Amino acid sequence: MEMSWEQSVTYSINTVYLLFSAYLVFVMQLGFAMLCAGSVRAKNAMNIMLTNVVDAVVGSISYYLFGFAFAFGDSSNPFIGTNFFALKDIPNTSFDYSFFLYQWAFAIAVAGITSGSIAERTQFSAYLVFSFFLSGFVYPVVAHWVWSSSGWLSASSTNPLFASGAIDFAGSGVVHMVGAVAGFWGALIEGPRVGRFDAFGKPVPMRGHNATLVVLGTFLLWFGWFGFNPGSFDKILVAYPSTTNQGNWTAIGRTAVTTTLAGSTAGI
Repeated sequence: MEMSWEQSVTYSINTVYLLFSAYLVFVMQLGFAMLCAGSVRAKNAMNIMLTNVVDAVVGSISYYLFGFAFAFGDSSNPFIGTNFFALKDIPNTSFDYSFFLYQWAFAIAVAGITSGSIAERTQFSAYLVFSFFLSGFVYPVVAHWVWSSSGWLSASSTNPLFASGAIDFAGSGVVHMVGAVAGFWGALIEGPRVGRFDAFGKPVPMRGHNATLVVLGTFLLWFGWFGFNPGSFDKILVAYPSTTNQGNWTAIGRTAVTTTLAGSTAGI
């Protein structure tokens, strides 16, 4: 069935909105890189920069080949998706390329969250394997649990857990908890940086080498949040049934304001 002119316009606007949100989330990779590089010693700045590059390029390939399929593949399996590998059969009535790109930006953000937790004590080759596995398998499986309609934690499941499922609007658990837990285990397994404690076990200050990079990275991350949170609506041109002048655009504006106030409050 062909779309009407009104449907075409609506679809186009929603697609542009989702793509723009994906671009904003991708900017967060630059924020992660600058924040982490400024927070480590100068001799390790290039290494942490390269790990953030790896997160983007290696994570992109793994999420394209496997990750999106594991996360959003149509399946009665509540644990993992089983189709859409390498975007086969995309676009369809459920997903298109813009949705994939937005979810890809989420996936590589998970690895970006983790990279700072294990900074200055990870071999580059080992991190390459870790980033590929995290973006292509670990994160997508959790995403399937919560965001796929067949996931065992999904709020849209026919029989949601505890009658509600896990409601995660913008990835506080699916994205950030997964990245944080991965970072925790990485830090625990690798242990402290060389020289972090003296012979008596007392901590030795190891200050970052560039405060400017830290501040710029922080603002870039904050900027990226305007894609992460408001963008999670997926569609902007959706009218509320009970009013003629409000819709998703109202909720998106409110979410942007909330993101601004939340960042400001955290800063204070």
